[in-house]
Parts: sequence; structure tokens; C-alpha cells
Amino acid sequence: MILIIVSSVILLDQITKFLAVRFLQLSVPVPLIKNFLNLTLVYNRGAAFGLFQNQFFWFVLVSLFAIGLIFLNLKNKNNSIILKVSLSLILAGAIGNFIDRLRFGFVIDFIDLRVWPVFNIADSVITIAALVLTWELLFKKNAA
Repeated sequence: MILIIVSSVILLDQITKFLAVRFLQLSVPVPLIKNFLNLTLVYNRGAAFGLFQNQFFWFVLVSLFAIGLIFLNLKNKNNSIILKVSLSLILAGAIGNFIDRLRFGFVIDFIDLRVWPVFNIADSVITIAALVLTWELLFKKNAA
């Protein structure tokens, strides 16, 4: 199950980024839903919200460390299914963005809600899974 989740998310993330690069012009918004959703190709050389620009070495190092920790935690057979799925989604998103950093030196972003920094599928999956994981760890007695 973990392998299917991780590989599916990585594949979806990489395909959508390929399509964004192929069909969008850098920094030119394409409206999908007026005043709400645009597709805008951005090359993010920073972390979330564009913070810490051009820190490639540190991003690679932190990504490898986080991927390793998540992978080790996924091997724990006592984890709940929600914990395993959440960690699998976070792992997939981290790997998706890590692939971009290794290939291009930046992360490809393209989903633009206009009131939030531009993001991608990997970012979305990481965010949703982190919220579910936080809920699970804070409010469930037998989460871990």
C-alpha cells in the first residue's frame, strides 16, 4: 500500500509539472476560475513560500534527512493506518520536490490561488497529510 501511494503521488506530481513547463509561460497567469484559480509557472529556488532562496545544498541535505526519517518511521508496524498513509503522502511530496531540486536546481510550482504563494501537487499532498497527521497525533489516543 505504501509503495502504491508514494509512486502514484510522485507520478502525478511529475506529470503535472511536466505539463506546466510544456504548456505554460514563466510567470504568465492563465485564469481557470476568474478571481480564484490561475495556472502560473514559477521556478521556486526557496522553501515554502519562497523562503531561503538559493540554498540548494541545505535543501538537499534537509530533504535527504527528512526522507530518511519518514522512511524509518514507516517501517514501524505499530503505526495506525492513518499515520502510515499520512507519512506516505508526506514522503511522496518530499520526493517529488526533491526530484525537481536535483534535476533543475529549483522546484516547479504552478497552482496559483492568487491569495497564497504558487504551489504544486507535492506541496498540496504534504500540507494535507501534515494536517491529518497533526490531528491524528494530537487528538487520537493510540495514534503512534
